[in-house]
Amino acid sequence: MRVISGIYKRRRFEVPRTFKARPTTDFAKENLFNVLGNYIDFEEGISALDLFAGTGSISIELVSRGCDRVISVEKDRDHHAFICKIMKELQTDKCIPLRGDVFKFINSGREQFDFIFADPPYELKELETIPDLIFQKELLKEGGMFVLEHGKQNNFEDHPHFVERRVYGSVNFSFFK
Repeated sequence: MRVISGIYKRRRFEVPRTFKARPTTDFAKENLFNVLGNYIDFEEGISALDLFAGTGSISIELVSRGCDRVISVEKDRDHHAFICKIMKELQTDKCIPLRGDVFKFINSGREQFDFIFADPPYELKELETIPDLIFQKELLKEGGMFVLEHGKQNNFEDHPHFVERRVYGSVNFSFFK
């Protein structure tokens, strides 16, 4: 897993082979951030939320690109520990890794974010409910952007906050505002 851009550009982190999480591919991640560049200036004091953080690939990218604060929510103990280890290696306090259930975090809804990214397991039965929950709990700041990574079988084009969909191989990103 490598950092695409920003202050940690080209840094590589070896993801243990035992991990169940699949990091967003470098190709998909690079294209995602190219598109996001049209919507968000990450160096403008942005707060971000990374749901189902997995290996922390998106969280690291967000910190590298200048986000002031990133909260990474990951349920798996080993994945959470890996994210903590990477942030310690980078000597940054801009990312706060939280170990816990994403749906409990969403339902607590204590904070709003400029950018939210969610990469749930594609087979997660509640995947379809995530956009509604984000907007019902008002987790997104006015003018903020939410991106959901999902498989090709999901279609969110009828959602009232849907903006666009991008496809990179088997990776689909739906954008919501």
